[in-house]
Amino acid sequence: MPPAFPPELPSYISLDRDVCNDLAAVEQREWLVTNGLGGFACATVAGTLTRRYHGLLIAALSPPRARTLLVTKIDELARVANQAFALGTNRWASGAIDPQGFRYLDAAHLEGSVPVLNYVIGDARLEKRVWMQHGANTTYVEYHSARASAPVTLELKVLVNYRDFNNLTHAGDWRMQIASVPNGVCVTAFDGATPFYLRSAAASAELISEPGQPPGSVWYRDYELAEERARGMENREDHLHAATFRVTLQPGASASLVFSVDANASLDGAAALEAERSRQRDLLARFPSARRAVAAPVPDWVPQLVLAADAFLVAAAEKVPETPSQIIAGYPWFGVWSRDAMISLPGLTLVTGWPEIARRILRSFARQIDRGMLPNFFPDSGQPPEFNTVDAALWYIDALRQFVGQTGDLDLARELFGGVQEIISYYSQGTRYSIHVDPADGLLYCGEPGTQLTWMDARENGQPVTPRIGKPVEINALWLNALAAATNLALQIGKPAQAFEQAAARARSGFARFWNAKASCCFDVLDGPQGSDASVRPNQVFAVSLPVSALDPAQQRAVVETCAAHLLTPCGLRTLAPDDPAYRGRYDGPQAERDAAYHQGTVWAWLLGPFVEAHWKVYQDRDAARRILGSMAGQLGEAGLGAISEIFDGDPPFTARGCFAQAWSVAEILRAWSVVAAGKSVKEK
Repeated sequence: MPPAFPPELPSYISLDRDVCNDLAAVEQREWLVTNGLGGFACATVAGTLTRRYHGLLIAALSPPRARTLLVTKIDELARVANQAFALGTNRWASGAIDPQGFRYLDAAHLEGSVPVLNYVIGDARLEKRVWMQHGANTTYVEYHSARASAPVTLELKVLVNYRDFNNLTHAGDWRMQIASVPNGVCVTAFDGATPFYLRSAAASAELISEPGQPPGSVWYRDYELAEERARGMENREDHLHAATFRVTLQPGASASLVFSVDANASLDGAAALEAERSRQRDLLARFPSARRAVAAPVPDWVPQLVLAADAFLVAAAEKVPETPSQIIAGYPWFGVWSRDAMISLPGLTLVTGWPEIARRILRSFARQIDRGMLPNFFPDSGQPPEFNTVDAALWYIDALRQFVGQTGDLDLARELFGGVQEIISYYSQGTRYSIHVDPADGLLYCGEPGTQLTWMDARENGQPVTPRIGKPVEINALWLNALAAATNLALQIGKPAQAFEQAAARARSGFARFWNAKASCCFDVLDGPQGSDASVRPNQVFAVSLPVSALDPAQQRAVVETCAAHLLTPCGLRTLAPDDPAYRGRYDGPQAERDAAYHQGTVWAWLLGPFVEAHWKVYQDRDAARRILGSMAGQLGEAGLGAISEIFDGDPPFTARGCFAQAWSVAEILRAWSVVAAGKSVKEK
């Protein structure tokens, strides 16, 4: 029998009073809820605004794009037995922190992926929950009187905005139009703006205005955004006090505020919460690894990651929210990136039991292939994408390989095989940015001065930090595997395979040039402008982790040992060995400093997936592989609660940086866990 799997929503993430009453600790921890359209809500556990991306309703007005901050936050005042408790927490440009409601925060946890904040006020306990309706730009905020000897009266000050989620607002004399509607108010930021609604079935709404002025003019100015300041970016913003809602909760009662672009959004918070709980239970029920016989019980952090995976799968049209076709690369600021999507697809969809979503995403990206390449990313503004990535198309072939291998869907293989042929043909003969196969050794060359085409794509002052012009090791490991995958697909669907087999044989033979016998590992790049690059970087791990390896068993073991000795941390792999003169152990400061460190020592969590797979392939030591993956479990309670951050400092204590919830970080940990838990031996195909 397979081991038991949690039938109810996990509560793996829990913060006690000692953490909750420490402002620094709860400002560093952030919760996230999403709507399956690219919209989201997120905030610090403290309730302070530390990023421009914090808000209760960041709506995707043209899914998954046009993400717009509409509702920023609620500042609550609770009255119990003639005592008043200000539960909000605000940090101001003056340096003041007022009010300091975090002092009443007794505990916080995730109920599935729904954040639950518990405040103790007098002898009462008040619970606050936040979630979004899946497939709609609608956020619910519920207040529940969980324990009280008397009624609790709430005054809920709702602050709003209307801006692109990447920008900041300095209000000046901006006046919004705010009008009463049944059960609340309607906010129209300016002529032509999408109206949005603040409503409640239980609480009464009062419009707010200055004396002698219409509603829509009361701005709270100069919120201090500490995280933006730390990143060397503009860090002050204004938000409009649109309305105050008032409600008295009897012991055991609940009331919800509903924020939406839909004038007819349901005001039944209890039903909306149960619908979201049911949806999350269904996500866990579909998780196939939970139903397979594995060698040990499913760790309690794995279901939490299964729920985290759902946040990144989004629909490209509001009319079909049940059929995602895109992958958001990370929250709170990333959009759709081809490379990230293709790397993430197996972990987010195949491991979690959603092959139909994988099928739709693969079809969607097939339509984007141009001259054998996929776009690097799709701008939120809707501008034409650029094709400055060499590996996205290769990862696409690998994602298709994994999909067909798991589902046996040869109909999709036939449908998409033309795209595979186009990629290989253009990469062989030549396409943008000098991408071509060198006939001398069968290896793939890429890059021109001023470009950065691999995943190590940071720029400093307009110039690539790690241009990697030449023949990068992971690109050629992917190229070899793309040729092998094309061979297998061709044979399965009755297409000619000889050309793919011959190209793979040349690439395998040429790959021997990557071996650096002096260092017992692989060169990072061959035939660059300055020759071959012997920097110890994690890219070589793909020469082991991918199904087809051109390295012999001793070389594969040496690569894993080198990466373990120099690059492995509890949070992922460093991008450069610490003894390299170019190593940077901290990712902080202004943009230029962060860009210079992004791939020069910074730890990337997603790389732990291929490392564990390579380790499992070499050693077949399930316990060791589990321990390596288990080291990430503690990160689910840090930074982005229930998720895994994009990056970490290369030096201890490995502070989380970048996006607090990253698709490929979550996906690759899930995928590697699935491979090891199922006891699959990674063999060449």
